[in-house]
Amino acid sequence: MGKQLTKAEEQIMQVLWQLEVASVKEVIAELPDPKPAYNTVSTIIRILETKEFVGHQAKGRGYVYFPTVAKKNYTNQRMHKIMNGYFGGSFKSMVSFFMKENDLDISELESILKEIDKKEKK
Repeated sequence: MGKQLTKAEEQIMQVLWQLEVASVKEVIAELPDPKPAYNTVSTIIRILETKEFVGHQAKGRGYVYFPTVAKKNYTNQRMHKIMNGYFGGSFKSMVSFFMKENDLDISELESILKEIDKKEKK
């Protein structure tokens, strides 16, 4: 799953992760206005199938589509790519950057550290 998604592809994936199974029309209904053309969304979904992010099954006279990559796996892969590309692979540098950029206060930082600690204990 090393393939990267374009912004448009990621937008479609966000809808599919939310709905779990959907037709092209159902995907379009969840997208913000102005709504893209049916053919545009259909083409993006076919590209996502080629990239092995989406599968399909027959339903009635058409198809429904579903994610074949879990959102958690994709997010984790993207975060590692960002961490390696911009922060020299250092989680500490990445957290430090986000703290400075987002002006986190001590309670927010403690909350983040508690979450990390919980994950490490599992």
